[in-house]
Amino acid sequence: MAIAAAITLPLTSPARRSLASFTSLRSSSPILKLNSVRGSVALRTACLRVSAASSSMSVEAVEKASPASFLDRRETGFLHFVKYHGLGNDFILVDNRDSSEPKITPEQAAKLCDRNFGIGADGVIFALPGINGTDYTMRIYNSDGSEPEMCGNGVRCFARFIAELENLHGKQRFTVHTGAGLIVPEIQDDGKVKVDMGEPILKATDVPTGLPANKNQSVVKSDLDVDGVTWNVTCVSMGNPHCVTFGTKGGQNLQVDELKLAEIGPKFENHVVFPARTNTG
Repeated sequence: MAIAAAITLPLTSPARRSLASFTSLRSSSPILKLNSVRGSVALRTACLRVSAASSSMSVEAVEKASPASFLDRRETGFLHFVKYHGLGNDFILVDNRDSSEPKITPEQAAKLCDRNFGIGADGVIFALPGINGTDYTMRIYNSDGSEPEMCGNGVRCFARFIAELENLHGKQRFTVHTGAGLIVPEIQDDGKVKVDMGEPILKATDVPTGLPANKNQSVVKSDLDVDGVTWNVTCVSMGNPHCVTFGTKGGQNLQVDELKLAEIGPKFENHVVFPARTNTG
């Protein structure tokens, strides 16, 4: 799902960063249906005006608009964005092609991503000019303001966003510079997005992870203690660190719905054996 919207940002001092109350809007019908490689993303357009003040943020509905006409607007003091999700991983997408630096700070991005007082998202993705001969550059601020190298679901959303911005049709491919290196997404004739993520990095020191290697310098089906529970994990990097688990040691098949993900996720992410933190799946 995606939502087109605009946010008024403070124009006087960059220190004035404030986002508080948020009201929801519903769009009457899908404008675009996006099928990705492994899932589908529906695009709905609703137009929001978010006013930032010293201690609060207000949101009001403005006239409905098509994605194209909305993204063409360039009112001073507004941050235009479209919100996408890929397999439930949701992002705020910002057209940043006119500048090599993101339009907002990591602190502002964190406030926008707040699901109670902001728009709500897993991160903010910026479409910037390409460098080193690439067509575009993709940068991401996580919901906590940190900046990862890249994101697989994010780059698929990025590709669809570029297709909307550039009004691309049919089969298209372009080069994207990321913190993890060159990524080449390809939009198929049926609208699906195909991304060659390259070969996985399994060498423990390159993931990186402090867990001892147990197979060809890799960490495969190793034990990891998280808050007193031993998990069976494999470590891999696709440009950014991942910790893959199918359950606890000696336990039954993992039932994800029974886990308190909001509590246990950060414990994996910030575990001492992951010096660059990690994504967990």
